[in-house]
Amino acid sequence: MKKLLVVIDMQNDFIDGALGTEEAQAIVEPVLQKIKQYPKDCIYATRDTHGTDYLDTQEGKFLPVVHCVENTKGWEFPDAIDAALDGAVVIQKSTFGSSALADMLYFETIGQDEVEIELVGLCTDICVVSNAMLIKEKLPEVKLIVDASCCAGVTPKSHAAALTTMKMCQCVIRGGEGYER
Repeated sequence: MKKLLVVIDMQNDFIDGALGTEEAQAIVEPVLQKIKQYPKDCIYATRDTHGTDYLDTQEGKFLPVVHCVENTKGWEFPDAIDAALDGAVVIQKSTFGSSALADMLYFETIGQDEVEIELVGLCTDICVVSNAMLIKEKLPEVKLIVDASCCAGVTPKSHAAALTTMKMCQCVIRGGEGYER
């Protein structure tokens, strides 16, 4: 069985920076432990990437908080996450979901009888759910797992709502009370 890990947007601005939360800070160590469970060539990571014109974009008008501007401290992964991801495929994305990620996973899994893709990261209710849906659309027969204990949302309520949405879309939710399927 081919098992892949996708680490979504574990960046400083989402952890303890411009959009950081206590919940995001609490998942850093569990995410590090999860990364260590996978071979480097089976790990993909996304990095939210914006320009200095962020506030002029559609997203910036809805979320007027400058974050993850390329080559800033907030855009970077924390040192421990960065070191753990050394050798992984890192994809920069300018929006919530990455069709490039879904395409890469599709080509990575061609010819595989059984595939399992596990998602962890930030934010459950925005980028994790967006990427889960893109992957599910591209690879409908792949077992897609979301580890709720390695994800955090903008709020606990929106985190739970996103987990429920992904479960309804046939993702397996682990690590969250009442979600195992």
